Amino acid sequence: MTQRSAEINQVTQAVIGAAMEVHRQLGPGLLESAYAECLCRELILRGIPFERERALPVAYKGVRLECGYRLDLLVASCVVVEIKSVEALAPVHEAQLITYLRLGGWRVGLLINFNVPLLKDGIRRKVLNFDD
Repeated sequence: MTQRSAEINQVTQAVIGAAMEVHRQLGPGLLESAYAECLCRELILRGIPFERERALPVAYKGVRLECGYRLDLLVASCVVVEIKSVEALAPVHEAQLITYLRLGGWRVGLLINFNVPLLKDGIRRKVLNFDD
């Protein structure tokens, strides 16, 4: 495992730990926006750097287009986090995360659905082009 891979794994573990704390405090059943706000607060409390609502342009035939796509979170400049509060994660949610990874050139993303009894059942980790 490369040093960069180890760093990314540490970031994903830190995000999952923060999300688990939010879920412990709030439980399922709230709006996505509430979980996003609380997860951001938890990341701040833990000293984990992130960008919220980062714009994600689309390049089409050599032209950069602003299409209104926004990442929920980009943590430590390397892990995309997409937050959901839905009955069940669907293939379209995973496709959305994979598309964001491809468009932005990132390798690792977390799809976190807070609307589950046990948060571990609502977390999906996606990896693109991982060297290790």
